[in-house]
Formats: sequence, C-alpha cells, structure tokens
Amino acid sequence: MIDTELKHLAYRVVETVSRVVRKTVKDKPFMLGSNVGVGATGSPTTYLDKLAEDAALRVIEKAGAPVNLLTEEKGCIDFNREYTLVLDPVDGTRNATHGIPFYSVSLAIGKKRLSDIEYGIVRNIPTGDTYTATRREGAYLNNRRMSVTDIPSSDILSSLTLGKNMDRVTKRLSGLYNVRSFGSCSLEMCLVASGSLDFYVAGREYMRIVDIAASSLIVREAGGVVTDIRGSDLDMDLTLDGRTSVIAASTRSVIDEYVLPSVVKKTKG
Repeated sequence: MIDTELKHLAYRVVETVSRVVRKTVKDKPFMLGSNVGVGATGSPTTYLDKLAEDAALRVIEKAGAPVNLLTEEKGCIDFNREYTLVLDPVDGTRNATHGIPFYSVSLAIGKKRLSDIEYGIVRNIPTGDTYTATRREGAYLNNRRMSVTDIPSSDILSSLTLGKNMDRVTKRLSGLYNVRSFGSCSLEMCLVASGSLDFYVAGREYMRIVDIAASSLIVREAGGVVTDIRGSDLDMDLTLDGRTSVIAASTRSVIDEYVLPSVVKKTKG
C-alpha cells in the first residue's frame, strides 16, 4: 500500500501547480495559449502547460522522492522505481486560455496499469474544489466522503466530449438526454463521482492515461463504473502509447440502459 509520504508529495505538487496557474492566468492572460514547443505525444505544448509542468517537476525534484514520472509533455522519466506519478498539469487548457473557469490539475500514483492506481487527486484550479481517492478507502470532495447517485432521476444529466472529438455515439447521445460538454475530462468524471452527473462519455479512442488515471480511481471509489465505449471495464498501461474511449457512470445499469444502446446502433449502422 502506498505510504503517506507519497500522498503528501502529490498534494504539494497539486497545491504548487494550482498556485502557479492561478497567478499566470491573472498576470499573463494573453500568453497562456502560446505554443512553446512539442510534447512527448507530438501535440503542441502551450506556455501554460509548460509553466505548470515545470512547477510540478521542481517540487518532485526538490523532494527527491523515489518515484517515476509520466506526463504528457515530458513523457516517461523512469528511475526504475516501484511507483509512478501520472500527471496532467492542466486538463482543460483551452478553457483556461479562454477565461472559462473549469480546468484542473490531475495526479495519480500507481505501478504498472490503471487498475493498480492507489491514489488520485484532482483539483479544480479556479474554485479550489479537491477530489481525492485512496484505493479501498473511498472518495472525497474537500475532505468529505462522496458517492455516486445510486438511482438516476428520470431527468438524466450527462456530459459528453463533443466538437472535433465527437463520434457517432456521442452525436446520438447528445440528442437523447440533457447534455453538457465542459472541456475537462478529469473534472467531468469527478462530477459523476460526486453525483452531479449520471454519466460522462468520450466516444472516440483518444484519451491517454494522464487524462483519466486519477479520476478513474475517484469514480470507482465513489461507487461508480469506468469502462470503454463497448462497456468493458477500462484498464491500460501507464504509458503514453495507448489511447482509449471512456464511459464513467454512476452504475452499470446506467451504462447498459442509457449509453450502450447508442453503441449498438452505431455498430449496426
């Protein structure tokens, strides 16, 4: 089981990144979305992404912690240690650069796969709301125990990844229920964990482990379910190589009744 020292390190990283990002958003709003390079995945790195990741790296290096590190910009920094920090320093960069107050820092601690993640923390940077989970110890919002909605209301509320990453499944779902699209996967999954949403779907296989590592544990520890678009329990290696679709839902029955019928229609179509 993960020790307290690593949890404290994760919290310090999240605190530092949140502080740096808030200050940068306030002081240098016109620089946030500037491209300053290319990350390990081949995607452009913005000024805000690099600033946030550099802040996280300084905390980790100063602590001298015995961990590996996996981030979208730097890739895998392997020190041949047992545990790996899986970091997305800014999830929802476009929201941040456009002044929309819904973006997070997401950090998980695990060994080899999503299924062995032992600790996760997601911070809504503008509001300060903090979601945490420890494996087999439950999920918390601002240190208060939280759980999914056991029985969805007749007024189903979901969040979908739309726009250029929308597929035929999410297009169908967008016309069936009350839908939101917030632009930060980790926070949208945490809204499922807290009972605010009945389900969240990213239908295309483009999500990386850094996007979902912490929030997947949080949803599961809150009593929810995380699968791929076919309804199979989601698992993947702690590397940047894999991509996946995501369904995060309050219950398996929500997936079976409200999401998968649209997947079947896609297959038949």
